[in-house]
Amino acid sequence: METAEYLDRKIETASPKEVQKLQEAKLARQLDYLFACSAFYQDKFRTARIKRKDYRRLRDLSRFPFTTKEELRESQASCPPLGRHAAADWVDVIRVHSSTGTTGKASFVGLTRRDAKMWAKLTARSFYTQGLRKTDVVVHAAGLTMFAGGLPVKDAIESIGAVFVPIGTGASERALAATQLLRANAMHCTPSYASYFADFVRREAKTEPRELGLQKLFCGAEPGAGIPAVRAKLQEEWGARVTEGLGNADMAPIIFSECRQQSGMHFNGPEYVVVEIIDPETGETLPVEKGVTGELVYTSLERECVPLLRFRTRDRVTVLDTLCACGRTGFKLRCIGRTDDMLIVLGVNVFPSAVKDVVSSFYPRTTGEIQIVLNQPGPKVAPPLKVVAEYTGASGTAQLKSEIEHKIKAVLSVSAAVDLVAGGTLPRFEMKGQLIRKAYEITDTERRN
Repeated sequence: METAEYLDRKIETASPKEVQKLQEAKLARQLDYLFACSAFYQDKFRTARIKRKDYRRLRDLSRFPFTTKEELRESQASCPPLGRHAAADWVDVIRVHSSTGTTGKASFVGLTRRDAKMWAKLTARSFYTQGLRKTDVVVHAAGLTMFAGGLPVKDAIESIGAVFVPIGTGASERALAATQLLRANAMHCTPSYASYFADFVRREAKTEPRELGLQKLFCGAEPGAGIPAVRAKLQEEWGARVTEGLGNADMAPIIFSECRQQSGMHFNGPEYVVVEIIDPETGETLPVEKGVTGELVYTSLERECVPLLRFRTRDRVTVLDTLCACGRTGFKLRCIGRTDDMLIVLGVNVFPSAVKDVVSSFYPRTTGEIQIVLNQPGPKVAPPLKVVAEYTGASGTAQLKSEIEHKIKAVLSVSAAVDLVAGGTLPRFEMKGQLIRKAYEITDTERRN
């Protein structure tokens, strides 16, 4: 394997024993820091009756309490600006980002200079894993302001030596012009925007998306690029390789990303983050091995401003493999969806992204755009699951409706009532797509959450 395959060969190909030894030493130092500098964790450890001596080996991490997003919001509300979980002095903070707030009120994340360098290095490694090289010209069609996937992505792409074109969101005309004039060969965006922009190019430029010459689509911020049918559609439209990355605003912008094998997202940051997979119901730590499904939990190893211990991401993932032809030793996974987006139909767990995958598999008879309509708050949904999907063409909707309903039942084990609407009817999103539509009155509690 050529050295050029890796940005940081030593850590990307490290053995499990080497990673364990490194993480055990770094976690010991991070715990020293938490016990000394974090009032938030001092209280949590005291309540849980946990002492510093309770950690000796990496496996001892499971004895420590989880950290939830709700706790971080409460911490920040009671002790602004960054919360009691901020362990660095405000004078040492050089930048503030925020979460997108898709599941609740946005919260702020502070970075020290060291934190920012760590984010840039890990994010650069993740882009390099996906195939970004110095010769690329990347149109950034994602957030640029408080979004954690904005300025840190700029730092990462520029550190590799590629050209970063800061378009941002809501600027498709500029994105089109920049792609053409600068001869961009890559784009960073959500999969929802990649689909939206393809329609925009056809409508406004009167040309097929693949004619623009993009060769690489780096997608993230939502499930989609890893959904087989969705990926196939995007690759066909753009004539480009589609890869995806996964991160978290509270931990790091991109922590997992696909290599050119496109067979799952590698864990790219073993010297910065400890990853656990837990049973979301019991909290039990599960083995990181092929076929395991559970919730991602992150522990920071070198964080100064907002170090987090056993942070529950609510991202539901499946481990695809622990080996790869590319030579990287970081295990590979696919994100199924968020545990707080999961629906339960007669005891069967259903993720909106899985429904989208089924509908997208009927492309080009469908556009792949869907919305699941809820008449009352979830997660429990009375059957049949109501799905609105877009079709193309002028006839055959009755047959298509029957075929989609049959396949949803066969693949997902739930009954569905599919309502077909003409292509272009459902809303398009430039950032994260919204696969659920709440057709009921939203309560004050839901607004607060």
